[in-house]
Amino acid sequence: MSHTRPDQQATQIEITNIGGIDQSSLTLHSGVNVLAGKNATNRTSFLQALMAVCGSEQATLKADADQGQVTLSSGDQQYTRTISRRNGVVSYDGEPYLDDPILADLFAFLLEDNEARQAVARGDNLREILMRPVDTAAIEREIEERQSEREEIDTQLQRLDSLEEQLPTLEADRDALEDEIAEKKSELAAKNSQIESLDTTVDETREQKDAYESKLDALSQARQERQRIERRIDSERESIESLRTDRNEIAEQVAEYDAVPESRISEIDGEVQHLRGQIQQINSTVSDLQSVIQFNEEFLAEDQPSSLQTLDDDPESSGSEITEQLVSDSTEVTCWTCGSNVETTQIDSTLDELRAIRNDKMDQRQTFQDQVDELEAEKSSLEQAQQTHDRLQQQLADVEREIDDRTAKLDGLEAQQADIQTRIDTLESEVDAFENVEQSEILDLQKETSRIEVEIEQLTADLESIEAEISDIESQLDDRDHLEAQREQLSSELAGLRTKIEDLQTDAVDEFNSHMDSLLDRLGYDNLERIWIERTEKEVREGRRKISKDQFELHVVRSTDSGTVYEDVVDHLSESERELTGLVFALAGYLVHEVYDHVPFMLLDSVEAIDADRIARLVDYLGGYSDYLVVALLEEDARALDDSYPRIESI
Repeated sequence: MSHTRPDQQATQIEITNIGGIDQSSLTLHSGVNVLAGKNATNRTSFLQALMAVCGSEQATLKADADQGQVTLSSGDQQYTRTISRRNGVVSYDGEPYLDDPILADLFAFLLEDNEARQAVARGDNLREILMRPVDTAAIEREIEERQSEREEIDTQLQRLDSLEEQLPTLEADRDALEDEIAEKKSELAAKNSQIESLDTTVDETREQKDAYESKLDALSQARQERQRIERRIDSERESIESLRTDRNEIAEQVAEYDAVPESRISEIDGEVQHLRGQIQQINSTVSDLQSVIQFNEEFLAEDQPSSLQTLDDDPESSGSEITEQLVSDSTEVTCWTCGSNVETTQIDSTLDELRAIRNDKMDQRQTFQDQVDELEAEKSSLEQAQQTHDRLQQQLADVEREIDDRTAKLDGLEAQQADIQTRIDTLESEVDAFENVEQSEILDLQKETSRIEVEIEQLTADLESIEAEISDIESQLDDRDHLEAQREQLSSELAGLRTKIEDLQTDAVDEFNSHMDSLLDRLGYDNLERIWIERTEKEVREGRRKISKDQFELHVVRSTDSGTVYEDVVDHLSESERELTGLVFALAGYLVHEVYDHVPFMLLDSVEAIDADRIARLVDYLGGYSDYLVVALLEEDARALDDSYPRIESI
């Protein structure tokens, strides 16, 4: 979908029944926007709503609603997304800002469960996450197509080189024929002068001359026709020999490929369809679990009074009573499902179980997705092999057919050659009969002129044939510059395609390491010297074979109080350090994939593990990379940010 980027001054968001929001209308301004408030004040719900209107499917409906809607308005541009629930299944509709939200979900919408953020904590494959938006199979297919085109051009250029090598010989033959024709014409002129000097007009001699010349003309034409047929026969034989060589080469290539059984491709399609069905079921389950968890979190936050509020309401309460309230873990609330009084610890325990189930389901979904990716990669490989096999089989059939056609044509030409040779033999006998009869001097001269004229005609025909061949070669050589330009363009495209993935990985590592160094220096973690990514190779199994694949290995370097530097493990990172590392990895993906050209929003939530001063410095740092940075913070953390940033304190 085509769209214009939102106005960088103000963007209006209208929300209905998303997360914990009944109805809300908010304005975002260019730069950093701070959502400040206590827990359970719908800050995360607002961020999810903004994600939904941008195209994400990670928002949740309000628990008591069957339909919700988000509208984003900026100038004369408007985008709307609706979310509906029918029979427990959640569906999305409308015209969102993005057609495909994968880049934004991974690298711009940095909520607590953002996969790029969580990758560090979970020890996930960082390279896989970075490369997920890249269709590597399509790149490989494009490389194969470009290679095939370049090989075809190379074949044409080699043929032109061969033709060019023939030119000097053909030009020498042409010059020799021109010299020989000039000599024959000079000889003919001398003979004609002798005839003119003899004033003989005997009718009998003229009749003999005419009959003799007629036979010579017929013989000359027959010999020329034989030469044409012989050249065509030689050409056809060369073509057949070349085609047989091509046939053998193609047959060898065909032998290298086994026909891919269609049953395996169908089997893969069935497995993928089954896995996607399971993923869809898990998505629905996770969505429902998230709605229940969020509703109960908000329910507890609203129904459980703080100890300070209790103290204010009852100033005469004794110290012991207040102490008991402060240390008690057994506050009772009214259950929203059955209406009975239950302890909050019991609800908290149930919520923990629900969160564990949700996390298990998300892990299971990732496992299924990995299986889908492996199956699709196998299918792509099988389809490419099948296409190559079919293409080679078609080429082989075409070559076989052309060999048959040319062989049939050769048989016909050889039959014509035999017929014309019979005619030539007959004509030569008749001419010999004339020549064996004693003639007068003028008749002898006329026979000589006729012979010379026939030779000139034959030489002229040969000259025209060579000149036509030279002209054809020169015409074909005129295409060399165009072919070489095409080849250079294909080589450039191939180089770009082959280095596209390599460049992306290199840029991602450089971006991560650079920004990680800058932020560690800016945020001042005492004994943390460096966190950096190293590109390595690891041997993995793909189908029936083992191949080497790039990996991103995360390193942590610390120092002791005495200044000794040592390498630590990722598991020893503090929660604050881990959160920072995950955010920087997401920022690296954001920059190398140029997500800022696709969506103007960067969203940040759940950074409480980082202290307020560092959050302020982190927000200042991230603020320069997107048109709108929307940050959800607790009130005490928000106070550390620059006062010039717009605050949204009521949603």
